[in-house]
Amino acid sequence: MELRTHTCGELREGDVGKRVKLCGWLSSVRDLGAVIFFVLRDYYGYTQAVVADDEKKEQIRSIPRESTVSVEGKVVLRSAPNKDMPTGMIEIEPERIEVLGRCYEQLPFEVATSTQSREDVRLKYRFLDLRNPDVKSKIVFRSKVVSWLRQKMTELGFLEITTPILTSSSPEGARDYIVPSRVYPGHFYALPQAPQQYKQLLMTSGFDRYFQIAPCFRDEDARADRSPGEFYQLDTEMCFATQEDVFAVMEEVLSGVFSEFAPKHFKVDKGPFRRISYRDAMRDFGTDKPDLRNPLIVKDVTDILEGKAPFFEKGKTIKAVAVNDFKETRKWIDALTERVKQNGASNMYWFKLDENGELAGGVAKFVANEKQALSERLDLKAGGFVAMVAEEKGAEKQAGYLRTELGTGLDLLEKDAYRFCWIVDFPMYEYDDEGELGFCHNPFSMPQGGLEALNTQDPLDILAYQYDSVVNGVELSSGAVRNHEPAIMERAFEIVGYGKDVIEQKFSALYNAFKFGAPPHAGIAPGVDRIVMLLLNEQNIREVITFPMDRNARDILMGAPSKVTEKQLKEVHIKLDLPKD
Repeated sequence: MELRTHTCGELREGDVGKRVKLCGWLSSVRDLGAVIFFVLRDYYGYTQAVVADDEKKEQIRSIPRESTVSVEGKVVLRSAPNKDMPTGMIEIEPERIEVLGRCYEQLPFEVATSTQSREDVRLKYRFLDLRNPDVKSKIVFRSKVVSWLRQKMTELGFLEITTPILTSSSPEGARDYIVPSRVYPGHFYALPQAPQQYKQLLMTSGFDRYFQIAPCFRDEDARADRSPGEFYQLDTEMCFATQEDVFAVMEEVLSGVFSEFAPKHFKVDKGPFRRISYRDAMRDFGTDKPDLRNPLIVKDVTDILEGKAPFFEKGKTIKAVAVNDFKETRKWIDALTERVKQNGASNMYWFKLDENGELAGGVAKFVANEKQALSERLDLKAGGFVAMVAEEKGAEKQAGYLRTELGTGLDLLEKDAYRFCWIVDFPMYEYDDEGELGFCHNPFSMPQGGLEALNTQDPLDILAYQYDSVVNGVELSSGAVRNHEPAIMERAFEIVGYGKDVIEQKFSALYNAFKFGAPPHAGIAPGVDRIVMLLLNEQNIREVITFPMDRNARDILMGAPSKVTEKQLKEVHIKLDLPKD
């Protein structure tokens, strides 16, 4: 290249004597008076240079750190080698130093320690934050993971096809981002929550195996494992495929990518992954996203304890989690109780079995007569501890939280492992908080039993060919065998109160396509951001996204969302109706 002969991570002892030209950011300066050492940093690494003549020393002193600099000179051996640095055996004696891009502003933080700064400052100056090699390495890692996924899917016979970003609004479970049309007043596009309908249309078009690294847009609140606004998923669909066909492919892909990029000593499940029904997952783990590294199991003790204490009154479901060899203090138990209550439980109840096998502490006096039955149900031994929740609604969810808090708080989770499972047999329908019957998982799913099940079974008893892949307590992907029969689709929507006219309005393209000989098909879409987050053991998904929004769905760097001009609003036929300040 014209501006440089080598990168800042390239030169070694064998290059001594060469005349080279490097470019990079002025990372650090060490002024010893008689000589000045300075370090250039680029994408590839660091190289040290040293100057001793007064003119060049003054030149270096005048250059602000983080300016981009060109250095031309000779490679020499370092008098004090740095074996921890790949280029640590050599340094450059510059004959010429040129500033390519001066840093005019005071740095908001030190690049080398940018991760210690406030998140809002990091996001505002994300271009500086990304200069930090540790931050940059996560984005490089992400690129390698995506590249591996693309190659693997291609090897498995999948064709990469991109689908539209401007599409129509459809009820898929989250709020849409809508885009006003200039040409059609009062009409709006929507950014796709997922390429769901398009990929199914591809199957009806005769493409056998499709994938893309798809951007998805959902107006959702942020969580540690969910970025607001947009995210990326490995979107896939297979023609003439069953649930087991999808599992076979995804087990090879997910096990493969984790085996490829996890530390070599980590244990990674190979296929077939464990299959757990939704109802069994809720019963045994209190969640449909169980962390299988946690050995604790939730047990229902309602039949044993109902009516045995004022707080175990009839109508409540009582769930218990037992831990043997328990060593923690009352203070620890009280702190756990407070966290469980803050999570929404009415209370946490507990007792211990002392070293002599006698009940002690907490609610021991209320459950004394049930000691034998509880010990057998919970496999409780001397020195064990039992925590319980009792709720009219939501006992499973609260018990799941309790299981997680005990497993993590007592350091019971298996170390250095990725444990996968499939959650299967989701209910087709459920009641929402307002008592309305709706789809539990995905309205495009095929009910188990087909049209006969829809016509003859209680809707709450109907299961769907829907499935989630879960690893270490994190949902990686959701998928389903699709409902490709118009008659089954009509009946499935009719049960939740939507007539044929709604299907024709909201899903017209898909519904019409299914009338022209649609193949059975199935798919799934693992989250790319979550895969990278788990592989890097990051607790916050924003750390693996190049330009993330903050937790309030703001792009602080670009100033989005932002106001637009009256002219822009007029062009798309919009008038604002905002509350007065």
